[in-house]
Amino acid sequence: MHKLSKSKLIAFRQCPKRLWLELKKPGLIDDSGSQAAFNIGNQVGDIAQRVFDPDGTGINVDPIDIGWDESAAQTEALLQTGKGLIFEALFSIPGSLAIADIMLPDFASAALRWQMIEVKSSTSVKDYHRDDVAIQTYIAERSGLALSKVGVAHINNQFIYPGDENYDGLLHVEDLTEEAKGRHAEVELWIADAQSTAAQEVEPIIKIGGHCREPFTCGFYDYCRKDVTQPEIPTNILPRIHTAKVSDWERRGITELHDTPDDELNLIQQRVKAATLSGETYFDAVGAATALGAQVTHTYFLDFETVTFPVPIWKGTRPYQQLPFQYSLHLVHKSGGLRHTEFLDTSGDDPRKALAEQLIQDCGNDGVIFAYNAGFEKGVLKSLAESFPEYTRQLESIIGRLDDLLPIARDCYYHSSQKGSWSLKAVLPALSELRYSDLEEVQNGMAAVDAYKEAINSDTTPERKQELRDRMLEYCKLDTYATVKMWKFFKGTIK
Repeated sequence: MHKLSKSKLIAFRQCPKRLWLELKKPGLIDDSGSQAAFNIGNQVGDIAQRVFDPDGTGINVDPIDIGWDESAAQTEALLQTGKGLIFEALFSIPGSLAIADIMLPDFASAALRWQMIEVKSSTSVKDYHRDDVAIQTYIAERSGLALSKVGVAHINNQFIYPGDENYDGLLHVEDLTEEAKGRHAEVELWIADAQSTAAQEVEPIIKIGGHCREPFTCGFYDYCRKDVTQPEIPTNILPRIHTAKVSDWERRGITELHDTPDDELNLIQQRVKAATLSGETYFDAVGAATALGAQVTHTYFLDFETVTFPVPIWKGTRPYQQLPFQYSLHLVHKSGGLRHTEFLDTSGDDPRKALAEQLIQDCGNDGVIFAYNAGFEKGVLKSLAESFPEYTRQLESIIGRLDDLLPIARDCYYHSSQKGSWSLKAVLPALSELRYSDLEEVQNGMAAVDAYKEAINSDTTPERKQELRDRMLEYCKLDTYATVKMWKFFKGTIK
């Protein structure tokens, strides 16, 4: 019998084959995307310990730090005394084990009982969190522990950080006691079935499907699809195509783009299909030029880079709030001259007020301001206006001047290399010789965020900070220069 951890049982819940592979062929897993989530979980977990244990008297028995046998022994001893909070308590029963984030002694009744709290970095309780807590509760109670309450502490996205390391109110605890205790029979079956899967000598045969990416992308996805015959041109390159539609086509034997029924596609999807199969670029030059109109005065091109923090670090901000730290602004004079201005603060201080002040100066008082997917820029500007009411009038004026190049691109242009996407990263190489892949290190928005977080880290050397700064500036500058090139192409002033 395998000793299956809670995470292994959650893996089984997603897909029995995933559990088998984790146990038998762990070297095949691709966990490149999991480190960021792991780091966020650790950060929220550290804050949770401070929130629930402000005096710092709790005891951490994390088995990763002190060893599994020592953790089990200390957990058992501490649970018997009830003298204080326990972090990372280890529970074990035949065939399975679990580690509880926070255990709080409860002396409300004659006998000592415990409250168990799992900490999550999301802003709500997800279905797989409920499974997680059900497993945790079953193992804890089967090990002989009396639980008075079971809950999930998740991020309260309405929390506004008051500063001074005060995070009271950041976490909201949702009580799942009744639900979790009522699922013991379910969990018992999960453990039995998982043990049966783990005992198999032969790899389970399970087809790729929606479960491969729900509730999160499986690290064995590439391995599982390696022997599956892939369509030459899959139907899912069609823009805004519903998963249910793709599944329906698969049931009808339709997996290639050329077999998709035209009468089940909208106009843009038909256009993408035709351009992809023919290799001919679609370009409504007249429509694009008409949509843009004549250039009456100078024209601006704006792009923001934003960062989110699950645990706010700047006073007056909320968890996961989109916070601008950088912008690039190109200006095309009516005479045709081109000028560029930019903002980037890597000090680690809240950059928003200085950014707003410089942006107001750089944007002047008139002229259209183009963005690509302007709804994003509008949202950033509205948030700045709410945070700094002294600049509301100027920022609302900028909002009123915003125009969007994305709808024009979507309606008037498509090249087969875009593969169903109208992102700047997809359209720019089709229109020009410029490539984001030519940039060093920072080639997309996520890389820019990672670079920014590294740059503001106190451990980052001045040399590395300057290197990161240069690369972020180069990336953001290309974003707005790309929209300049697109605008000129759509107007017909460049080929």
